[in-house]
Amino acid sequence: MIAVDVFRDKVVALFGLGGSGLATAEALVAGGARVIAWDDAEPARVAAKSRGLEVTSLADVSWRELDALILAPGVPLTHPEPHWTVKMARAAYVPVVGDIELFVRERRAACPAAPFVAITGTNGKSTTTALIDHLLRSAGRDSQMGGNIGRAVLSLEPLAANRTYVVECSSFQIDLAPSLDPTVGILTNLSPDHLDRHGTMAAYAAIKERLVEAAGTAVIGVDDPLSAEIAARVAAEGHPVVRISASTTLADGVFAAGSTIVEARDGATTVVADLAGIGSLRGRHNAQNACAAVAAVRALGLGHAEIAAGLSTFPGLAHRMEQVGRKGRVLFVNDSKATNADSTAQALASFDRIWWIVGGKPKAGGISSLDGFFDRVAKAYLIGVSSDEFAATLDGRVAFERAETIERALELAAADAGSDAAAEPVVLLSPACASYDQFKNFEVRGDHFRTLVKAIPGIEGVGA
Repeated sequence: MIAVDVFRDKVVALFGLGGSGLATAEALVAGGARVIAWDDAEPARVAAKSRGLEVTSLADVSWRELDALILAPGVPLTHPEPHWTVKMARAAYVPVVGDIELFVRERRAACPAAPFVAITGTNGKSTTTALIDHLLRSAGRDSQMGGNIGRAVLSLEPLAANRTYVVECSSFQIDLAPSLDPTVGILTNLSPDHLDRHGTMAAYAAIKERLVEAAGTAVIGVDDPLSAEIAARVAAEGHPVVRISASTTLADGVFAAGSTIVEARDGATTVVADLAGIGSLRGRHNAQNACAAVAAVRALGLGHAEIAAGLSTFPGLAHRMEQVGRKGRVLFVNDSKATNADSTAQALASFDRIWWIVGGKPKAGGISSLDGFFDRVAKAYLIGVSSDEFAATLDGRVAFERAETIERALELAAADAGSDAAAEPVVLLSPACASYDQFKNFEVRGDHFRTLVKAIPGIEGVGA
């Protein structure tokens, strides 16, 4: 745990008692703060009380006696309207922050020498985060990974100068972290997402930009116009910027040339590694993720040989292009983390013959933007509440069947792919949708798919 000593003897309200909320409350208490915690869900309140936390309705406290409101990242700060606790805090001029901000303040006060890598972007941030952590660990570095992936940031091991903190940051978390100042800040890419939370694309992009503009070294993808503009703006302000690209040769930066990752620096180019044959880094999107990770660890002092060795042993990220198993020539891939069309596009671009399980709670635009990949899809199996909308999009363009559930979709897809004469038919769960119509989150959805695949008679591990 990272105890938050910077709030010693302060009185803070905390709303949201999920995993990160509980970790935050305990870190504040360990640092000597008084925490008054609340959650609208009774089970969450009961769990907090069982851990010795003070649980009191924040509607009944004296807000002018509070020093801060610590808000869980999933609780609305601005859109569609501020949460009731945010309104009460603002009326009493109480600052509203999140757990990433507490980490930032504690690091600055107690151990500013501890390297801090912060990663954001619409897509690729989780794989990039996991890959950076893997590269550091494989090179013998002490690395702690958390934030929007895995462990809550304040549940990581205590701050130490030789310990690197690799932290994925969602736009929600950045919005609650005004002092964010990473050693290395990464922006992978930008495309429309979470506009219901941020209002406009411009507001969403501005929040993401905050992570890199205050970084010691800013690593920014330039394969989309908004990110390229941010890179130019941050560089013009005099900050060190390393541009990355999976599609363009760069005179200075890290880029992908086919399957090779190349670093261009001081007029010279060096091939860092070849991703060919690394199944966990298959596809153009993973080339961009690898470029971002390479740029980050180079800024932290890793050498080319260490990086190449680490890339070759990367196991991949659960639920993101996760190769679950094979049956004969058929490959089964869990891409449950693809909760929007742009993310699914990366998966569709990675395979030539796809039996596609798609659907759930749709996002704005649906899957119409994926039409350039429809010729790769042998057949689609529609699940969830998006079935009518997606059927209309695919009608006359892609063969499809309404399966409604993942169980039925996998049964149908496995049978159809098994009779496909292609060299490598792929049964791909890449929903392009949120999971909330049928599952608690994308992890539960992906776990369920993995369990079903592993139960198929004759299934073998990838590489077996």
